[in-house]
Amino acid sequence: MAKTPGKKASKKGLILQKAATMFRHRGFSATSMRDLAEEVGIEAASLYNHINSKQEILEAICFEVANLFNEHMDQVEASSANTIAKIERIIRFHIQQMIDNYEQVFVSDREWRRLEEPYLSNFQTQRRTYRKRFASLIEKGIDKKEIRSLDAPTAVLIILHAIGGIESWHRSSQKISARELEENMLTILIDVLRKND
Repeated sequence: MAKTPGKKASKKGLILQKAATMFRHRGFSATSMRDLAEEVGIEAASLYNHINSKQEILEAICFEVANLFNEHMDQVEASSANTIAKIERIIRFHIQQMIDNYEQVFVSDREWRRLEEPYLSNFQTQRRTYRKRFASLIEKGIDKKEIRSLDAPTAVLIILHAIGGIESWHRSSQKISARELEENMLTILIDVLRKND
């Protein structure tokens, strides 16, 4: 009988998805492989047919998210748009990921310190480099007089922390729509940066 293509990959995808949810709710350290197997609906021993360890799961989640953001940054930097438009694209992408890919983004942002070497150092480097690239875009906008004079690394820190606050939107029982949230946040964050004549 022919093997169904992608079946193992889809099971692994389900494992990563369930793991991200459990890591967010319980934390990485408090989630066991047995707990995860139960959540996925398979025997603990069967889990190891798809994944080698809890560390491997965390690595997969963190670096999948990092790759997603780095690839988007590559596209933005390569575009011919003006600086404000580029920053708007980056901020919108961050907001959308926090809305649509919340569990994985949350885990990569909060649990990455649990990574083991050499993955920990690699991930730290990627985080620093990404923020520097973001800050460099803001500095270019300042040089072109598109963005008001401010400290770019501080601006990046504030923007990313503001977007991280979407966590409270997810927890709220009375909230505006995801679309309204995105547009409101974008307006506020871009208006703060934009240079007024």
